[in-house]
Amino acid sequence: MAKKNRLVQLKAPVQKNDEIEAQVVDLSYQGMGVVKVDHFPIFVLDALPDELVKIQITKVLKNYAFGRVLQRLQASPQRVELTDQVALSSGIAPLANLAYPAQLDFKTRQVEEVFKKQHLSVTVAPTIGMEDPTHYRNKAQVPVQMINGQLSTGFYRRGSHRLITTDSFYIQDEHVDQAVRVTRDILRSLGISAYDEDNKKGVVRHIMARWGYHSHQLMVVVVTRSAKLPQADRLVEELQSQLPQLTSVIQNINGAPTNVIMGAKNHVLWGQPAIEDELLGKRYVIGPNSFYQVNTQTTATVYQLAVQAAQLKPSDTVIDAYCGIGTIALTVADQVKQVYGVEVVPEAIKDAQHNAQLNHVQNVDFVTADAPEQMLAWSQAGLQPDVIFVDPPRKGLTPELIDASVSMQPEKIVYVSCNPATLARDAAQLAEQGYQIVNPVQPVDQFPQTLHVECVVTFVKS
Repeated sequence: MAKKNRLVQLKAPVQKNDEIEAQVVDLSYQGMGVVKVDHFPIFVLDALPDELVKIQITKVLKNYAFGRVLQRLQASPQRVELTDQVALSSGIAPLANLAYPAQLDFKTRQVEEVFKKQHLSVTVAPTIGMEDPTHYRNKAQVPVQMINGQLSTGFYRRGSHRLITTDSFYIQDEHVDQAVRVTRDILRSLGISAYDEDNKKGVVRHIMARWGYHSHQLMVVVVTRSAKLPQADRLVEELQSQLPQLTSVIQNINGAPTNVIMGAKNHVLWGQPAIEDELLGKRYVIGPNSFYQVNTQTTATVYQLAVQAAQLKPSDTVIDAYCGIGTIALTVADQVKQVYGVEVVPEAIKDAQHNAQLNHVQNVDFVTADAPEQMLAWSQAGLQPDVIFVDPPRKGLTPELIDASVSMQPEKIVYVSCNPATLARDAAQLAEQGYQIVNPVQPVDQFPQTLHVECVVTFVKS
C-alpha cells in the first residue's frame, strides 16, 4: 500500500530572543519594517526600508515573526526623528517616522498593488497630500483610566488595553488636544473617577472633542457609565472659563459593557446640542453622534474630485448611496435636477434633512434604509439615475448593491473609497458587468501619518 502524503511542518529559521543583523526590505501594510531570513518575514516596529538594523526576535508564529530594534546600524535617508515615540507605539501615527513625500509614495504603491492583485490594468495618479500633514483631525475620542490614583487620558498601546498617557496626539487639531487636556484636568480637580472595565465601577469612560474647522465652534462630550455626572455644574463653569470658543457641553451616557464608545442617550449640560461647520459652501449641523469626515481640508478635495469626475448636468438625476449627513448630496444638489440619498442610520438621515433645510436645498430626498435594499427598491420602481455616488464603509459594496446599481444603467458611478482593497475587489465586479474605470485612480491622503488612503474612481458604462 502506498504511503499517504504527509504535510511537512517547516521550522521557522528564527527563535524567540534570537539577535540578528539584517536589511529592511519593505514596509508592511501595518507600517512595520519587513526583514527576511530565508524568505521568512519578520515584522519590526520603527524600521524603514533600506535600513540596516540589529533586532531581537520577540514572537515567532508559523508563517512570520515579530522583532524589535536593538541598534540602528544604518538609518534610512527618509527617516524622521521623533522626539515623542508615542505616535508609533500607540498606533496613532504609524508612519510618523517616514518623511511625508515617502508616505505619499507608499500609499500610491499600496493602491497600485491591490489593483494588480485583481488583475486590473489601471493608471494610479500620485497621491494628493496636505501642506501640513499634522494636527488635522477635527475630532478625538480619548479613553480615560485611573493611573497612580488620578484620572488620566491617552491612547492604548498597539494590541492592548494598556493606556499610554500623552498630552499631544500629533494628528489632532490643537484645539481638540487642548479641550481634552483641559477637561481631564478639571475632572481630576473635582475628584471624578474614571470607569474601570474590570470591576465595572467609576464614572467617566471617554472624553470626546469636536472642532469646527471653519466655524471655530468647539464641543466637549464626557462619556459616562452612569446617568449621574457628579459636579456637572462645576465642570461646565470651569470649561467655560478655560475654553473661550466652547459652544456645547454634552454628557453622553453609555452604561453597556461594550467596547462601543458612544451611547445613544445625550444630555446637554450647557450650550447648543450640536456645532456647525462649513464644507464647500454648505453648512452642516454636527451632533455628538454624527458622522462627519475628520479631515475637513482633504474632504473638500475629495468631493471636488468626485464632482469633477461626474461631469454633472442640470438635467441629471443623482443617487448618493451611504449618504451619511448628506455631505455629497448637498454638495451636488445645486448642479442637478434631483438627488436621492440613502443611509441606514436614522440619526444621520435626521441630520441630513436638517442640513438640507439649513442650506435651503429642496431637490434632495433622503431615505432611511439599508443601501443595497433601497437601491433595489429604486431599481424596481424604475428610477433611472444619470450618476450614482457611492461612499461606503471600509467593507466596500455588497454584490447586491452593485447589481442594483448596474440594473439602473447610470452613465457613471463615482466611487469614493476609504479602503483600496475592497475598492479593487468591487472594481473587478463592476468591470464584469460592463462598467470600466475611465480616469486614473486618484488617491488622496485623507489621513496623513497613518496607513489609510482615500481614493476617487470613475466608472463609465461601456
